[in-house]
Amino acid sequence: MKTCLSAAKPTTQQSKMTTCNDDAGAKKGDERKAFMKTCLSAKPVVAAEPVTQQGKMKTCNADAKDLKGDPRKAFMKTCLSASK
Repeated sequence: MKTCLSAAKPTTQQSKMTTCNDDAGAKKGDERKAFMKTCLSAKPVVAAEPVTQQGKMKTCNADAKDLKGDPRKAFMKTCLSASK
């Protein structure tokens, strides 16, 4: 029994091809070829993971390495409460 391939989830390459075709728009000829080659060979964009409190602490500590006392406290408070 054969299965219908169109009902299957598209592969990453097929999804990339669809996206690149949409982005190519009205480009034609050599311009389109060059665009498609670049688009299809591009590395996939990986969604950034949400920043954890531990990650924020590490980043803020690195940024505040030269601060001491009250200025450091104030900076850390602002840095850690900022949404990133």
